[in-house]
Amino acid sequence: MQWETFESQDALADRAAHVLLQAIRENPRIVLGLPTGRTPMGMYQRVVRECSREYHRFGDAVSFNLDEYVGIPREHPASYWTYMRSHLFDHVDIRGENAHVPDGMHPDPDAYEREIQAAGGLELTFLGLGRNGHIGFNEPGTPIDSRTRIVALTPSTRHANADFFPDGQVPTHAITMGIGTILESRRIVLLAAGAGKEQAIARLRSGEVTEEFPASALWKHEDVVVLAIGTGAVDLQRRSQPTLP
Repeated sequence: MQWETFESQDALADRAAHVLLQAIRENPRIVLGLPTGRTPMGMYQRVVRECSREYHRFGDAVSFNLDEYVGIPREHPASYWTYMRSHLFDHVDIRGENAHVPDGMHPDPDAYEREIQAAGGLELTFLGLGRNGHIGFNEPGTPIDSRTRIVALTPSTRHANADFFPDGQVPTHAITMGIGTILESRRIVLLAAGAGKEQAIARLRSGEVTEEFPASALWKHEDVVVLAIGTGAVDLQRRSQPTLP
C-alpha cells in the first residue's frame, strides 16, 4: 500500500483529479469505479474544470458507481444518480449508456455484477473512507469476499448522511459493490479525508486486516494508493501485506 499525505483538501483533490485524468489519457476506454459523498467533490470539480479546456476525455470511458440508496428514484435530490449528474456526468462527454449507477428502485445486484464483468472489469476504482472504516456501503463485519448486494445501513452511516435528507427520511438500505468486487479492480485509490476521519486513517495505517474494519481489506490488494490528509509531504513507503488471522 502506497501513501501520499497532503496538508489540505485542495491539494488532495488536485492529486486525485490528476490521477483520474492521467488514467484516461493512458487508456481512453478505461473502466472506472467511482464514489460519491463529500470527499470526492473536490476531485470532480477539478476534473470538470480541466475537461472544459480539453473536452473529449470521457467519450470512450465507462464508469460504475459503487452504490446507491434503495427505495428512492433516480430523480430524488439525494440519490447518487443525481449526485453524479450534478458533479460530473452533466459536465463531461461521457455517454449515457456508459455511465452506470445502480437503480435504487429496482436494485439487481447480480445484474450489476454482470455488467461490470461484461465491460472487462474495473481498471481504476476510487473509494472514500467512512469513519467506521466502511468502503462503499460495506459496513464493519462485511466478508472480504462479498459481492454486489443489498445491505442495511448502520445508524452511524445514516446519521452521517442525514444532511442530504432534510425531511429526515434517510434510507435504511443501499445496494453496494462488495469488497470482493472492489478488490478485483486493477488499481485502487482511496481518498482518506474529512472531519472525524483521523482515527480511521490511523487504524488503516496500522496494517491490521480485520473484517471489523472493511477498508483494511485493501492491504490484500497489490496496487493501492491512499491519498490522506496529514502532516508532512509524501510518504511512499510500502509495507508488507498482512494476511487475515
